[in-house]
Amino acid sequence: MDDEPLDEWAARRDADRPAPGERKAVPLGEGPTQGGHVDPAATRGMLEWDGHQWVPTGVAEDHAAALEETGPQNVAERVRLPRFGALPPAPEPWRPTEEWWRP
Repeated sequence: MDDEPLDEWAARRDADRPAPGERKAVPLGEGPTQGGHVDPAATRGMLEWDGHQWVPTGVAEDHAAALEETGPQNVAERVRLPRFGALPPAPEPWRPTEEWWRP
């Protein structure tokens, strides 16, 4: 296993984290957190990143009101994509070990 230098790891971790002051809205209620399109009328809890954790800052009545407070949430832009060539090579297709001929 390759060991990654600590400074490279810290830079990679910081690139994945939100900026301090960034806000997001999460649905309040039972069950797992889901996207805004699932239940747009649900009440949303407003959260703000303080540099270490998400801190509750308020409540919005629905998804539209939450977007007015937070702006568009472009979380997908922070997702890192794999480097080209980082995936293992594709396996060779299966071939029989002996050649045979149909009579």
